[in-house]
Amino acid sequence: MQETSDIIEMDQIDHDRFRSWPFSQDFCLTCGLCSSSCPVSGIDGFDPRKLIRMVSLGLEDKVVEARWPWICTMCAKCEHVCPMEIDIPNVVRSIRGLRDREAVPGILHKGLAAALETGNNLRLPKEDFVFILEDVGEEIAEESGFEDFKVPVDKEGANILTTIHNKLVNTHTDDLKHWWKIFHVAKEDWTVPSDNWEGTNWGLFTGDDGAMKTMVGRIVENMEKLKIKNLLWPE
Repeated sequence: MQETSDIIEMDQIDHDRFRSWPFSQDFCLTCGLCSSSCPVSGIDGFDPRKLIRMVSLGLEDKVVEARWPWICTMCAKCEHVCPMEIDIPNVVRSIRGLRDREAVPGILHKGLAAALETGNNLRLPKEDFVFILEDVGEEIAEESGFEDFKVPVDKEGANILTTIHNKLVNTHTDDLKHWWKIFHVAKEDWTVPSDNWEGTNWGLFTGDDGAMKTMVGRIVENMEKLKIKNLLWPE
């Protein structure tokens, strides 16, 4: 009797929202290639095949409330092997976008809110950010013998503007040095913006189109203000 009631409940579900998505989720053959290629398949029972089936059945509330969409790394390996070319990463992102913003997993919600308010996911003040850049520059000069090395901040007319992943000025400052050394040896003309420098757009990962556009727009504004032609976006 329980199974029958479940079938009736599912039959009465209105899932026009999912049917309007242009990601071909209703073409799923349940072949399992997505699951076998997924690097996080099995974590907390996560199975991209099951997630797509839930979407195609219109189980909106269950999908939106589930932890599964937040386990996905959006690496797109599943999409690459799918014989029906279902855009699974964008299905996942769209599901995330249906979640109430206050219910978005903590670090993502708080980090995105910080970025919108301050220009970076850490709420790192501008003077602290510039100090860290200068400190890393001094380390490069000392370690590599590049006596004239300095990190060019807000250099107008440079060839390349590079954004920075927040963790690189938090816990992984050594990772900044590799491409900066290459820039120096190659005599590249580059710069780092002191405002809105964040290279990790959590608006993308949380399905928040408005926030994503705001952060991308800030990068464009930096390029226009500093008259930069090329962008290096490490994230």
